[in-house]
Amino acid sequence: MSFTSKLLLQVVGLVVAGYVFRLWSQYNRLKAFKGPLGTGFTNLWLVKAVLGLNTHLEYYNVCKKYGPLSRVGPDTLITDSPELLIRMNAARSAYTKGAWYKGNRIQPGHDNVFSMLSETGHAQRRTQMAAGYSGKENLSLESSVDTHVQSFIRLIRKKYLSNDKGAFKPMDLARKAQFFTLDVITDVAFGQPFGDLEQDEDIHKYIQSTEEMLQVIILMGTIPAVSDIVQSESVGTLLFPSGKESTGIGRLIGIAQQIVGERFSASAQAQPDMLGSFMRHGLNEEELVSESLMQILAGGDTSATAIRATMLHLMTNRRSYEALRDEIDTAVRAGKISSPVIKDVEGQALPYLQAVIKEGMRIWPPVTGLLSKKSPPEGDTVEILGKTYFIPGNTNVGYCAWGVMHSTDVFGEDADVFRPERWLEPESEKLSRMHKTVELAWGYGKYQCLGKNVAMIELNKVFVELLRNFDFEIIDPTRPWKSGNVGLWMQSELWVRVLEREHS
Repeated sequence: MSFTSKLLLQVVGLVVAGYVFRLWSQYNRLKAFKGPLGTGFTNLWLVKAVLGLNTHLEYYNVCKKYGPLSRVGPDTLITDSPELLIRMNAARSAYTKGAWYKGNRIQPGHDNVFSMLSETGHAQRRTQMAAGYSGKENLSLESSVDTHVQSFIRLIRKKYLSNDKGAFKPMDLARKAQFFTLDVITDVAFGQPFGDLEQDEDIHKYIQSTEEMLQVIILMGTIPAVSDIVQSESVGTLLFPSGKESTGIGRLIGIAQQIVGERFSASAQAQPDMLGSFMRHGLNEEELVSESLMQILAGGDTSATAIRATMLHLMTNRRSYEALRDEIDTAVRAGKISSPVIKDVEGQALPYLQAVIKEGMRIWPPVTGLLSKKSPPEGDTVEILGKTYFIPGNTNVGYCAWGVMHSTDVFGEDADVFRPERWLEPESEKLSRMHKTVELAWGYGKYQCLGKNVAMIELNKVFVELLRNFDFEIIDPTRPWKSGNVGLWMQSELWVRVLEREHS
């Protein structure tokens, strides 16, 4: 064998040995934690979970089988412990955002408050945006929601009323709920709605486009090395929509760039809305475009999921449906609900409505992605259900939403049952723990969803107005809808029959 051949073999041998050593080191670092086959060496299990469209159940089954801290990747654990998640997300927590978040840039190279990894930058951006989201500097927030609630009611009454005499006009409640939330969030974000409810269609094909891209976005967060390449400006600009397209996310980017650009023109006047608030608190034009896009992607989809999933559970749990309807009717007779749309503060005062909203968020959490946080460099020692675990430093720890929200330890043996009454039990340590746990559906602490206030205004209104105006019946309880999960939900064909209320 020649000298060159021997040298080549030695180099190959060293490379292979180095690769094997790296794999072994990866595996060994988290060997105390069990998980599916191969998760100690590769992220392929996570990829498979996303591609299977049942990500929430894949994560749930792992925690059920391997424990409250299970391994799902070479440097990734997943937990269904609410106490650990509260610890990781607390305001003064030493945990930071994991690389999973980088995949959530809508425009390559441009961070938003959700994708930003810098703790300092993230905290500053939240401070800049908090007043706009809270409504303190967005005086038309509630009236904007009212406008679109009324549009929703008008659309149903105009096109989708059936009757007991044989008239049958099925309605896809899943799509109409998303039309509603998209109109709200685009109105709030841009000062002008898409108009999906008025036209009764996905006007810019935004819903279709996001569903086509959603798996790709989540997969990029699942494989950080791929995300780093694809999300770089040089590569990303070739692969992602630019803002010049006529439909889908590209059209949304174009709208955002146009509207934000107008706000920064020399002739523009300050406005008392969300964009105006963000500008007053120092966001520049590029940052405003990025934040507006994330508002719409996150706010439109998650609120729609909360509405359609809660409505599905109400329609298939008649006792709960009738209890909520009775509370609404009683409040209307007592003059405690305004017309034509209930006020947010009035909705907050209805105990069963609040119980239904909490139970809907719990039984079907709108966000089920990993949302992984990175442990501090020195590691962390935690206790879960009486057992002590040491999490090595710089380990990603993900969120098992379905496991948290369906925990029998927290919610009791009927955790898989939609039962709003659980939230009306006398104050106790158990109820307090339930409240803390369900809050995780909104994020928690320094990572709590900025849009929670907007979403709660929607939820405090939409269920009341739908149920005081109409009766809803699921058409086929054996196949109620099409639903897939990749960390966010893709839901359609929730076909319902809608009847006018006799006493609205």
